[in-house]
Amino acid sequence: MKGDSRLINELLAFDRGAVVEGICHGLRQQVHRSLHRKGVVLGLSGGIDSSVCAALAVRAFGPRGVLGLLMPEAHSDRESERLGRLMAEKLGIECLLETITPALEGLGCYRRQEEAIRQAIPAYGPGWRSKIVLPSVVESEAYRFNTLVALSPEGEEFRCRLAPKAYLALVAATNFKQRVRKTFEYYHADRLAFAVLGTPNRLEYDQGFFVKNGDGAADLKPIAHLYKTQVYALGKYLELPEEIQGRAPTTDTYSLPQSQEEFYFPLSYQPMDCCLLAYNRGLAPEETAAEMGLATEQVERVYRDIEAKRRVARYHHEAPLLIEALDGIHA
Repeated sequence: MKGDSRLINELLAFDRGAVVEGICHGLRQQVHRSLHRKGVVLGLSGGIDSSVCAALAVRAFGPRGVLGLLMPEAHSDRESERLGRLMAEKLGIECLLETITPALEGLGCYRRQEEAIRQAIPAYGPGWRSKIVLPSVVESEAYRFNTLVALSPEGEEFRCRLAPKAYLALVAATNFKQRVRKTFEYYHADRLAFAVLGTPNRLEYDQGFFVKNGDGAADLKPIAHLYKTQVYALGKYLELPEEIQGRAPTTDTYSLPQSQEEFYFPLSYQPMDCCLLAYNRGLAPEETAAEMGLATEQVERVYRDIEAKRRVARYHHEAPLLIEALDGIHA
């Protein structure tokens, strides 16, 4: 991607201080006046989004008005917990550890995952690790199939397609993780009279990169209007620890390491931000391609992917549907 792209320049041409002040003002208005809550609870993953949100919340409410939760499970990267603690210590906020492995075991999360994977790899079991990957639309216009990547205890790698029923079962079982974490967030929010703060950036929110009633559930989402590139810029402005500023986005969901573009997005976050910005601005694919150093057909495929994911995201964003509106109840 061209380093002097005007798309990158447009993404980064914003007043950091004004944005921070605007978000903090909005947080105070929403939490105190709209929700009538005392502060906020959020999960700390050690990534840029939750770290920026925590720093903004501390500016809005002070350290005593923010509770951070570390919620690792059997497949979590240990770096996530370490960096989450590092962020909490820097901000001076209370940080609680809620290991969700026992809850997931009780719900059968890991058992159900293994049962789904064994439909393709019968030998899969304890000691194995796995992830799901999706081919990039940039590299090929062929139809994209999710591929299961599994690593045996002996280090042998297997790659195969899951049948649709097995794939859906694996994703459904994995989604327990985000939904259990959200249960803990709301438990602590209820006991403290706090609100639950969600951490999606614009790219994730727009493209439906979240679990409905899991990490997609929150009382407020203060950075959903900011592209990921802008969130990283705020991380530098807010002087987050260097390790967090430089950490690449990951899913930290499956037992094998997995980048977000492997699992969901067709490009890494910065060129994906540029394509989404260009699409939102109505730029023609050939114009965007020239800006980014890509072929026009590659940008066309990314645009189609944006449209397809927005169609899927409608379900994730949809509030519960009513047959008839109720008098006196706000929609």
